[in-house]
Amino acid sequence: MNTIKYVPMKRMKHILQVICTLSFIFFSTSEVHGQFLKKLGKAAEKAAERTVERRVEKETSEKTDQALDSIFEPGAKGGGKSPRPTENKSPQTGSGDTTTPQNQGDVGTSIQAPPKTLSVYSKFDFVPGDQPLFIDDFSNEFVGDFPSRWNTNGSGELVTVEGETNKWLKILPGFSMAYIPDISSLPDEFTLEFDVIALGLDSKTSSQSYFGIVISDNNTFKQSANMGMVEYSFCQFINPGVIVENKIASKRVIRNDVKADIRNIVKEKHHVSIAVNKERFRFWINENKYIDVPRLLPSNTQMQGIKFTLRGTDTNKESILISNVKVAKGGVDLRRKLLADGKISTTGILFNSGSAQIQPQSMGIIRQIYQVLQQDSTINLKIVGHTDADGDDQKNLELSKKRADAVKDALVSIYNVSQNRLSTEGMGETKPVADNTSADGKALNRRVEFIKL
Repeated sequence: MNTIKYVPMKRMKHILQVICTLSFIFFSTSEVHGQFLKKLGKAAEKAAERTVERRVEKETSEKTDQALDSIFEPGAKGGGKSPRPTENKSPQTGSGDTTTPQNQGDVGTSIQAPPKTLSVYSKFDFVPGDQPLFIDDFSNEFVGDFPSRWNTNGSGELVTVEGETNKWLKILPGFSMAYIPDISSLPDEFTLEFDVIALGLDSKTSSQSYFGIVISDNNTFKQSANMGMVEYSFCQFINPGVIVENKIASKRVIRNDVKADIRNIVKEKHHVSIAVNKERFRFWINENKYIDVPRLLPSNTQMQGIKFTLRGTDTNKESILISNVKVAKGGVDLRRKLLADGKISTTGILFNSGSAQIQPQSMGIIRQIYQVLQQDSTINLKIVGHTDADGDDQKNLELSKKRADAVKDALVSIYNVSQNRLSTEGMGETKPVADNTSADGKALNRRVEFIKL
């Protein structure tokens, strides 16, 4: 974080004392000119002060401008420039379940608020799909490259961020520019999740700065005849909010600006969740749902691709970064499945790498489990944790048990479920459902089961 540099008070006094002493030695031989010399000495002091002030002024002019902006622009909050991305080309590989990758060429500090507690997400109703279709945290890519499982008609590169363990795709703005993950023929029901970091936002960030997510009838750079889109703003001096729009048979049917003050939210690292259930389109940032349109997508057209767009940002000072992209089939009601089948397995409960700390966006699933237990007081559940095969076998076994315990603790502490109704078990890597050589396979193996007893 950039800070204003001030000349220490002791140093300023010392400078003035030296000047006064020299003035006294030089002029003390003449008593006749005493009054004149006294005035001249004071003039020298003032000249020194002005010199010091000009130096401080030069170093702090940018900060002063930003502070004044925050005063004169209603709703603006001035702040220092965020650090810019570096161009370190060092490789970074591996993202094991029990290991933490090392940073390679940080883009600088990402100023973040303290992490929200799980209880904040207690009413979060997003449920991720349970069959991963596309997962990319860029762990097998090289910093400075464009990711191999994506396409663009512009440019972009992978960078790292100080304090973050994974790599981030830097998105660049441009007319008709798009970033497209390698996935097509989307199912009728699926979910999309990813993380976003925005650097360099300030009171001068354009009101036309929007990041867009498009669900399209193609996964190319052609215009979409059928699509649903949401764009949200990074502007800081006003709150443009969220835009929702669609096209059906090349005709726009819906276009609306949903007012929402998300200025403080987008300044921090945030998690975006989207659920598509046939025509219905829902959009969350962190725990808050901003869009829920029952008929945004066409009823008789299969969606083929997902496109990310960016417009209105200043590439000289602003950076929009995304990572941890996950597309999964499903997102259906797990409550009915648990009651009908007696068990469910989900990859949607996420934990920090090598940790039993639950990521807040997982609370939608845990909330549904609570609702099942609340509806039928006779149901008891066993919670079983599984990991992928990265790392030590014994440590994975211990980790899977700790993760099952963490889910139990969330049900008990947040939803007041009796702990006597819940038991836990850890299976580690012993029961894989997919191979552990790919990111998608590992994601399927990192799962939590709920079994009726």
